[in-house]
Amino acid sequence: MRVSNTNEVYWGECKIDQCIRLSIADMERNESMLIAASYFWSDTFNAFIFGHGSASPTLADVFMLTGLDIATAADGQLFSRRAKRKVETRNIGGWPGYIQKYQKTGPVGQREHATFLNMWLDKFIFCGRSVGPTSVYLSAAERLADGGRFPLGRYLLGSVYHLLHQVTEKLLLGEPIGNLGGPWWFINMWLNVHMHKRLRFDFFAQQFPRGIPEDYELADDESATCSPLNYGEAFIVLPGTASNEN
Repeated sequence: MRVSNTNEVYWGECKIDQCIRLSIADMERNESMLIAASYFWSDTFNAFIFGHGSASPTLADVFMLTGLDIATAADGQLFSRRAKRKVETRNIGGWPGYIQKYQKTGPVGQREHATFLNMWLDKFIFCGRSVGPTSVYLSAAERLADGGRFPLGRYLLGSVYHLLHQVTEKLLLGEPIGNLGGPWWFINMWLNVHMHKRLRFDFFAQQFPRGIPEDYELADDESATCSPLNYGEAFIVLPGTASNEN
C-alpha cells in the first residue's frame, strides 16, 4: 500500500494504474476453457476460428480491459537493455522472500519502486515461467520507475499471441502443455468477455476486491468488495473465484 499511495498519480499518468488494480483480483485459471479455446486458434490468421467466424484479441481489447498504453512508439530494445540495478532473486524464498527483502519503511525510493514493478511485470503481467523472482523485466521496470514510457499493451498482446502459439503447438504434437508461462489471465478474461452470456456471467452484478491494507480490520457492516470501475475489473472476477468469494 505504501508504494501504491506514493505512486498512484504517476501510475495513472503512464497508464498502468488500472492494470495494477487488476493484480489484486487473484484470478483463478479456467483451464478447461483455455484448452478448449486453444483448439480453435490459428497461427496463420492469429485468430480463433469459431463456427460463427473468426475472433482475435486486439489492441483495442487490451486497452479496454487493462487500460495499458498502446499508442507510444515501440522500443525493440526494451527487454534487452541491461538493468542499472541488481536484485537478488535466487535462494530468497520465492516471491514472499523477495517482498520481505526489498520492502522498506518510510518514503518510497526509486529502487523500491523499480523492484515492485519488476515483480508486477514478472508475476502478474507476463507470468514468468520460473514462477519465482527473476530480473528479466527489471530494465523495463526501471524505465517505468524513472519516468520512461513505452507501449506495454503492445508487448502484452505480443506475449498473448506467443503463448497461444506455444499451446497450439503442444496440442498438435499431443504433448503435455505444462507450465509455459505467459499472460494466460488476459486470454481467460478475453474469453469471459466473448462467452459471458453462455457462461451465464452477469458482469453488471460482479464485485471487485477493495485494496485494503493487511493490518486494517473491516467493520461489521463494511464490505471487502466494491462495484467494478471498468470492464477489466468486471470480467476478471468470475463467480467461484477467490476474489469473488470474500
